[in-house]
Amino acid sequence: MRAPGERAGLGVAEARGTVLVVDDDVAVGTVLVALLHQAGMAASHVASGDAALRALAIEPADVVITDLRMPGMDGMQLLGAITARWPGLPVIVLTAHGSVPLAVEAMRAGAADFVLKPFDREQIVFVVEKAMHAARHAAEQAGGAPLSQTATATTSAAARELAELLSRAAKSSATVLLRGESGTGKEVAAHAIHDQSPRRAGPFVAIHCAALPDALLESELFGYEKGAFTGAACRKPGRLEIAEGGTLFLDEIGDLPLHTQVKLLRVLQERTFERLGGTETVHVDARIIAATHQDLDAMVAAKTFREDFYYRINVIPIRLPPLRARTEDIAGLVAGFVTAFGAANAKPGLGVDRAAVSRLEGETWPGNIRQLQNFVERLVVFADAPVISAADVERELTRSAALAPPPPVSSAGESRDGGTLDERRRRAESEALREALGRVHGNRTAAARVLGVSRRTLYNMLADHGLA
Repeated sequence: MRAPGERAGLGVAEARGTVLVVDDDVAVGTVLVALLHQAGMAASHVASGDAALRALAIEPADVVITDLRMPGMDGMQLLGAITARWPGLPVIVLTAHGSVPLAVEAMRAGAADFVLKPFDREQIVFVVEKAMHAARHAAEQAGGAPLSQTATATTSAAARELAELLSRAAKSSATVLLRGESGTGKEVAAHAIHDQSPRRAGPFVAIHCAALPDALLESELFGYEKGAFTGAACRKPGRLEIAEGGTLFLDEIGDLPLHTQVKLLRVLQERTFERLGGTETVHVDARIIAATHQDLDAMVAAKTFREDFYYRINVIPIRLPPLRARTEDIAGLVAGFVTAFGAANAKPGLGVDRAAVSRLEGETWPGNIRQLQNFVERLVVFADAPVISAADVERELTRSAALAPPPPVSSAGESRDGGTLDERRRRAESEALREALGRVHGNRTAAARVLGVSRRTLYNMLADHGLA
């Protein structure tokens, strides 16, 4: 039996990226780097946690692989530092057979996965490409930046009502279904429920249902037994087990396959399941919070979502309002974003004037809080004065429009002095790409954040303009 990723067609080529290997054993680091290079990935090795943090500050990576047991800063401490400074960066831990419980503890603390020593090329590539695939999907959904905790700011009546609902939901153990448009802060809301609940001392484990192929999703949720498929060298717990005593957040549950809905229905009803390839019944105590931007009622009517499962997850429904319904919160959100991004970009004390805020309040923000956050980060990076002005906002809005896909143009759509609309758009897009890269000294990850696009989209745009 092949590995779930192989069955699902999750290819190495799709997962190409940059990997930082952290291990005090130079021989292990050298072997890992060589294996990753053979798989078409860029990889480098450092011998300590401190060196890893310095390396990441200079050149971001797509995945970090770290040994758990190292002198000085160990793998758990490095995991904590990376999670705090670069949320969303997947960390894979290496461990010996006797340290599997420690690896599980690392996953509860936020590690993406673990690999047992000794390892082989197929195993390493499979785990790395899986983590990379999930992280890239999450980044694309998020527009390249983690949504700020200020998403639950309570200036407006809508936000105050939401905060009250989240607080009341936190006190129960019932399943919660968070609904709302993309970018409204559903994962932030799930964290808020967990942090205010009696389970706050337990782990918060998130899985993006749309990020993984069907077969791989099941192994991630339920875990697997040794020998369940090629490469399954030991029993491995799934996210349900890792969330024991805490909260399991199922993001984009509308993308959950029907057969997986059946298995999760049993978890919700009986709190039991079996691992992939196993017969042992596993009992689990984890609260489930689900989220979606899709119309589940319509999906139930179309029989693309199970009605019985829908009723099981819809015990406490909470709808997050779009930003256009809480415009009173924009001023506070912008102030918080400017402070945070100013500190991150060596611009402490950067301000924003009232005219600029008013201009931002006048936009519809179809991408909601996440779009606003990405836009403000771009304002901060490009700010030359100590205060962001309305002119700065207008400049970036114009650039954003230039980067947007062009409307259909007829053959008669010529301008008098600039060529077709598409030609003018391409020139503006190329200029914006060059300026963004220049501002961040060629750091493509930072440039993607500045432009409000995913890294993959940025790479495609650079290739299209001959800038790769």
